[in-house]
Formats: sequence, C-alpha cells, structure tokens
Amino acid sequence: MNVPLTWIKDYVDIEDLGLEELAKVMTMVGLEVDEIHLVGMPKPAGEKHEFKYTGLSWPKDKFIVAQVDEVMPHPNADRLVLCRLNDGDEEIIVLTGAPNLYDYRGKGPLEKPLKVAYAREGAVLYDGHEPGRKLTTLKRMKIRGVDSFSMICSEKELGISDEHEGVILLDDDAPTGTPLVDYMGDAVLSVDTLPNMVRDACMLGVAREISAATGKPLSYPDDQIQMTGKSLAGRIDLKIQDPELNPRFVLGMIEGIAIQPSPYWIRRRLNLAGMRPINCVVDATNYVMLELGQPLHAFDYDSLVARAGGETPTIITRTAKQGETLVTLDDIERTLDPEMELVTDTAGPLSIAGVMGGEESEVGGSSENILLEGASWNFINVRKTVSKLKLNSEAGYRFSRGIHPAMSEKGVRLCLKRMQEWGGGVIAEGLVDKYPNPQVDPVVALSASWVNDSLGTALKPGEIAEILSRLEFECDIDGDVITTKTPSHRVDIHDGIIGRADLLEEVSRIYGYDRIPARRLNQPLPPQKVDQLMLMEDKLRELLVDLGLQELVAYRMTAPEREARRFPPDDMATEVAYLEIQNPITVERRVMRRSILATLLEIIEYNCSLSNRLVLFEIGPVFHPITGKQLPEEKMMLSIGLTGLREMPSWQGDQPTTMDFYDMKGVIEGMMSGLHIDEVQYRAATHPSFHPGKSAEVLIGDDIVGVMGELHPLVKANYEMAEPPVYAAEFELEPLLKAGRILFDVEAVPTYPPVLEDLAVVVDEDITADRVEEVIKKGGGETLAKVQLFDIYRGKQLGESKKSLAFNLTYIAPDRTLTDKEVLKVRNKIIRLLNEELDAELRS
Repeated sequence: MNVPLTWIKDYVDIEDLGLEELAKVMTMVGLEVDEIHLVGMPKPAGEKHEFKYTGLSWPKDKFIVAQVDEVMPHPNADRLVLCRLNDGDEEIIVLTGAPNLYDYRGKGPLEKPLKVAYAREGAVLYDGHEPGRKLTTLKRMKIRGVDSFSMICSEKELGISDEHEGVILLDDDAPTGTPLVDYMGDAVLSVDTLPNMVRDACMLGVAREISAATGKPLSYPDDQIQMTGKSLAGRIDLKIQDPELNPRFVLGMIEGIAIQPSPYWIRRRLNLAGMRPINCVVDATNYVMLELGQPLHAFDYDSLVARAGGETPTIITRTAKQGETLVTLDDIERTLDPEMELVTDTAGPLSIAGVMGGEESEVGGSSENILLEGASWNFINVRKTVSKLKLNSEAGYRFSRGIHPAMSEKGVRLCLKRMQEWGGGVIAEGLVDKYPNPQVDPVVALSASWVNDSLGTALKPGEIAEILSRLEFECDIDGDVITTKTPSHRVDIHDGIIGRADLLEEVSRIYGYDRIPARRLNQPLPPQKVDQLMLMEDKLRELLVDLGLQELVAYRMTAPEREARRFPPDDMATEVAYLEIQNPITVERRVMRRSILATLLEIIEYNCSLSNRLVLFEIGPVFHPITGKQLPEEKMMLSIGLTGLREMPSWQGDQPTTMDFYDMKGVIEGMMSGLHIDEVQYRAATHPSFHPGKSAEVLIGDDIVGVMGELHPLVKANYEMAEPPVYAAEFELEPLLKAGRILFDVEAVPTYPPVLEDLAVVVDEDITADRVEEVIKKGGGETLAKVQLFDIYRGKQLGESKKSLAFNLTYIAPDRTLTDKEVLKVRNKIIRLLNEELDAELRS
C-alpha cells in the first residue's frame, strides 16, 4: 500500500519525526516500509540510510507555485502557446504545448489566474515525452523562434503520476511565489500490510498505529453531515437473503450532484496512493476507502428506477443463479456460480459483492442522483469469489481479509459528506441500514503477571492498560487483571485463550520488540538428540550430488490422469484413492501425489528438449490416504533419472556415447557404497513402468528397497521425450537410510604389493555374474581383496546356453608379500569351488 506522508499528517502530528524515524516506527509495529518514494521532499541528510529511497526532490529555488495571468498564441506554431506567468518575483513569458491551456488562448488577461507548478532554468525533473522516468535538466534554447528556459510542469515531470497530456492546474488558493515543496511536497511510503492487519490498509489505520507507538493524539475525520433532502425511507427497499454472507448493508443518497473533477489536492493524493482519479463521485468512494478502509460503491439511482420500471427500486443481496452473468466495470462479462454473493435488484445482478460493480448501473457524466452502498461481507465467500473469477480489486483485497460491519455506516456518512463538498447536491434524510447479523466484539481478560512471564518484562497493570487504550481498547483494571473490550474496527481479536495471545501481541508491538529484554532460560536446555535418519538423508543428498546428479524440488500436487501416464495404456493400474485438495490452484494440481516416479518423468519430459543430458534425483514424500483417518500416510521416497549423453561434448575427446542401464546401476552402486550398505543384491524383475528384461529389484539382505530399469517404450510414448532411452529408479527412503551407517570400520592402506591376475570361466547362461562373484569371494577368503567383472563373451565355440565371464582378481596380505605358491593355492581353491557349485570350467 502506498501511504502519502501529507495524508497521514491529517490524523496525527508527526512534524517532529524525520522520514527515517517514522519509517522505523511503522516497521517496528508491523507496517514494514519497503521503500520511500520522494515527491518533492528532500532526501534525509547523510550518506547511509536504513530504507531505500526513490523519486525526485524539488529544490525551493527551482520549483515554485506560480500564476498564469494570460495565455497568448505562439506566432509560429498552432500547438504551442505563450503564458504570461508571475512566479512571485517577476513576470516571465513561458512557452508550453499543454492542450489543457488551449481554451484560454487569445482571451486576454484572465479574470481568475491559473495556479501552476513552475520549474525555473536549471531545474532537474523527469522528461515528460520519454517513456519511463528519465531525468533531464532545463536549459535555455529557442523553440520556433521563442526563447525557452523554464516550464510549467505536468504530473509526470514532477514524479506525481504518469500523466503528461496537460500541465497541473492547482487549486485557486495555492499561494503564488511559495516554494512548490512547501505547498505540496510529499513522500510516499510503500508499506507491506500483513494479512491480519487489513484494518491498517488505510490512512487512518496507519495513523492509529503511529499514534499508539508514539503516544501522539489521533484525530478523526469529521463525518457530521447535514441531511436536508427528502427522506430516503420509501424510496428504496432492501432485502438480505443470507445474513451469514451479508451481515450488514447500509444505503445513503445524495441528489442533484454535479459530476465534475475533484479538487486537485484530492486527485494528487489519489495518484500518489496508486488510484486513478475519475470524477468527484468515484473519487469520493475511493478516497474514503483509502481513508477509513471501508470499500464503497455508488449506483446511479435513476438507472435503478428505470430498471424497476419506474417503481421503487429493491436492492437484494443473494447468491448467483446457475449460469447468471454480469458485465463488470472493467467491461468483461463474467459467468457466476451459485456460491458467489451478489448485489442485485428485481431486474438482475448489479455488482459482485465485495469485489466489483456492474457496468449498467455505474455513475456516468449525466448522473445526478447517487445511491451509495456501504456493506459488510463474509470474507471467506469474497476470497473464494476473487479466486474463482481471478478478479483482483482494492475492495476484494480488503473484504477478503475481513472488515468490521461498524465501518459500513461510518464509510457511507463520510463519503456522502465528501461528495457534497466536491460536487454539491443535497443529502437525503436518513440511511437505510439493515444489520441482521451483529458483530459481537470480544471481551478478553489477561493478567499482568501472565504478560510479564510471557514477555520477560516488568509491566504494571496500568501500563498494559495504557498501551491497549492507545489502540482504542476499552480497559478495566481489577488488581492484576485487565479486562478489555475490542474496538469496533477490529475483527482480528478472538475470544478466550486465543484472544489473550492476540492481546499479548498487541502489547509487545506497541511496547516495542526492541525493548523486550533478553533473558536466560530459567532451566538448562535438554540434551540434544540426534536424528539419525535426518543426518543420513543429508548425507545421501551430498552423496548423490557428488556422484554428478542434480537435485529436484518438485510440486507435490498433481492430477490422477497425470500420474496414470507412468503405466502402459494396456496396463493401467487399478483406480486408487487420492488425497484431494479442497481449493486447488488449478485442476492439474488438485490431488497430492502417490508416485514420485511420475513426478520425475514429468520433469524429464519438460527438460529433455532443453538439454541433451539429464541426471536428476528427488527426495520427497508421497501421500497415501488411510481409510477412516483424516491424515494420510506420508512415505518418503527417492527417485533417480538418467537420459541422454554420458558426458557433455568436448573438444578434447571422441563423440560422447549415450547412457545405458549400467550407468544407472553404477550410480546406485556408488550410492550404496557411500552409505556403507553391505549385502546389496540386484535381481531381475518385472515392473509395469520398466522395459521387460531391462529392470531389476534392488535388495538389502532379503528386503526389496527399490526398483530400477529402462523406461518401458509404451510408457515413454505417453510422454513427449527425446529419442535416447530413459533410465529411472525408485526407492523407499526409510529402509535405505536405516541400513546406511555413519560410523563404520576402516582398514589401513596395505604396505605390501598386491598380486593381480585374470580369471575367465564358462558357466550356464542362467547363472548371474553376482552368483559367480559370490563363489569366487568364498574361495578367495581374506587373501582375495577385490573381484571385478571386466568382460562377458558369448560364442558358438562355447556351446549353446553358455557364456564366459572374465574377472580381475586382486590378492594381498596385510603382513607380507604373497608368493606364487600361496596365490596358486588360493586360485586352485576358487576354481574347485566354481566347478563344484556352478559346474564352471576355465576358459582355455
């Protein structure tokens, strides 16, 4: 929210607070100031500042309030005029092309001088003809034969808004010769308003917080109005169908108003606050919304009478009918649903409650009689409507966070007064006010001892009551207990123990977080317990990154049909239950995922066109609903995916090859080795997502912990993937981490040389290399330090259903150099066991 400094000064005296100090006060009470935009005011002295500054300052000797006494035609240009201008010191001829001065051209001395913002030679300001905010310096030059060295400014040139089609015409009471910064210099504080502090999404709310924090008195705008017109009773009917959705609705009327521009100081404030001025009626509704925080809506009363066929109009608040539509003020036809609350009449919808008005009944240039609405709406219903329609508005922002019903009447009264001041007219006598669901303001009691125990302070009951009173709580003190009644502009204070916590927050905010003393705990901290699984999970992440993989952080939300793509079309899994999201951001993210593999494949699908090499992993939960229980089972999983080139192309080597099944197996072996997990086995298996004959289960001992393999061609066809095969693995994380070891045995590096030899054996085709390796290790005993498969051969000379497996064997002894006889003895034992257990023969 943009907060102009001069607007805040209407309600609280902050003349003795510098910009930096004020911004710090606001930030400490919860109104975080993101930046300060200078609109004329000088930047605080010093090189270092706590806040970011932007904008333009107006030096007093360069920017002046001046008056134009006569507008004369330019002798050589139809689109330029010459202004006889008085800046308080001298009379000057100023050249300008502002269209809004053409009407005064050639009429001689003006009966009423035009008050303008004047920049002298050498002034630095924004270039009104360049896009964005580009600074320029006024220099003397000739334009069409006329000297030009100064200018009358537009709002863009002064940094007020982006308007540059005409110069600023100030209000008639602007004092000629006064430095412009003294007359209308300002600074706009960009404030980040917290969701539970929407009461401060207005100037009065910000001023109230500053008043409470500084102890300065707060002034309220005068909303006393003279209702001298005809009574409103009998001229409008009001029906509320659901008080839960519409607790209060207030109507007032002003007749005979002239639709005209608002005073310039109002338009300037609206621009600085980020709202576009339109006319005195619309500006009044926006101004009061920014002033009090109560959104309002103005109807053309005569339009409502016409819609009612000349009869008394009836305003009805109800939910929409199925298929009902409304063209909103942004000229878009919107289709409504039965959960959306509307303001309607007997002819149909008029506005979307709490969000935006309708085009048909809007105030136009010919409107004379204005019916003003101030209402309270159910914030959850407004929030759902805003989300469904994707329709953000200033009103929707406030109503979706909760506005107290008491603000409805206050807003209507003040707005009627503003309309009358800026556009004339007569205010109808009385208001139509229906309040079927009154707000009960909580009464909360808390003790000073509890507050001090919670905050570590030593506040007395009177001090606590004084702090809360500054926030307009009504307080009674009985000994140590302070009983408070919530003010009628707040809906964020609850009853009971939650209300006590709310008040504790209020006391700490206003007392000052920086004043709360730092104290030691009364008791020592309990002994720290190490979460072994968390440590192992962190180690696993580091390990996979060290192996060259990139970690994913993916959406946990998906759709059942998206996950179903991980199965072949003819092998779709049986329909299973999903954990559904009540208010999904999109239909494609409406349930919580059941498969981490499906997420991995989607990410590979998206990225394979962007890179010719993907090596990815994700650690995250899947969500399995449990019948009869509200919360699901959240099982942590690990997924790994590889596709594309084994290494990126380089000028140094040959053309890189594509990754295959054994690259995936190598990553998993490296992971298991890094976690120091023994007894890892790989067993051929079938899985609907993987290629038959190119997939395996991964076991630790006798327990299956994961599956790996090449993606099934029919599954790959469900995704838009590149040509190279895709390899994936999926693991349950908990058994993997439990099997891993942080502490493990180590052996000294051998000091004696090893003996290396190769061994090739012929075995039946169905005997796995793992089984052969197991027998070799059994025969080699402690002398055999390492076994590694380096070749597999199949050929006619070996015979049908036979294959040759060649291994590198490494023999070593920790205390001596092995002799040939010792190695031969071990080798013969290995060969004998291979023959006995596997019917293996040496390959000659």
